[in-house]
Amino acid sequence: MSESTDPLLEIRNLSIGFRDGGGLVKAVRDVSMKIGRGEGVALVGESGSGKSVTALALAGLLPSPPAMILGGEVLVAGRDTLRMSERQLRRIRGKEIAYVFQEPSTSLNPVFSIRTQLAEVIKLHCPEIPSRERDAEIIKWLYRVGIVDPEKRLRDYPHQLSGGMQQRVMIAMALCCRPSLLVADEPTTALDVTIQAQIMDLLAELKEELGMSLLLITHNFGIIRKVAQRVAVMYRGEIVEDGPVDEVIKNPKHPYTKALIGCVPRMGVKLDRLPTIDDISLEASV
Repeated sequence: MSESTDPLLEIRNLSIGFRDGGGLVKAVRDVSMKIGRGEGVALVGESGSGKSVTALALAGLLPSPPAMILGGEVLVAGRDTLRMSERQLRRIRGKEIAYVFQEPSTSLNPVFSIRTQLAEVIKLHCPEIPSRERDAEIIKWLYRVGIVDPEKRLRDYPHQLSGGMQQRVMIAMALCCRPSLLVADEPTTALDVTIQAQIMDLLAELKEELGMSLLLITHNFGIIRKVAQRVAVMYRGEIVEDGPVDEVIKNPKHPYTKALIGCVPRMGVKLDRLPTIDDISLEASV
């Protein structure tokens, strides 16, 4: 857990379920974690472990039904978002908590230009910026996230951009209102390795520059060092290990953490096949 006495985000005993034809499936079980102001935390686990469900619950983005909050608290700057009305939640989305998702091509609207989509975010969450100044603000943020000739890109549509450029646009959209917390949910999954490294470098730079907190959702221990000081490992809806990144990587205590780290390919090590997590042996060791 974070040592901060005044965490920006504190999750207390959060439990989430989903109703289906066979009853209630519990996807998140008594999850507790903290993120200090300006701190980077990685939430690591396989697909289906409950990472994204936890992240979406922070700002009330889970569809209900079928999702159900079964218990717990999500405190953002001391306010419990689970008890907020939809109107109250809209005030913190974008302004206090912003998201970058793994598939920028599906997050961006294909029928609107880049300018239109960024201008809408600024209009909704930063009404103090006059309409006549929005283009200048958009250009500033596109430039800051590494878009070349941003003035020329204002009229472009998402399909005219590469995957890496689309993700940079999504980062600009998330940060243009300077949120206190950025949730990056598998932000590099759909990108090639070179672009992945560039996006992680960009997130690290912006985190420091803006002094914001960052929650990185990922399955890959290999990318977390650049942006995270702490890591929480999630297995079957529970946090099974939590600590400083270097300490957890060098001395993992839970068998699931050891298995995840063991799946990371290593430079200079030749293997006939990549290692995978053996669920049977893992269950026996838990």
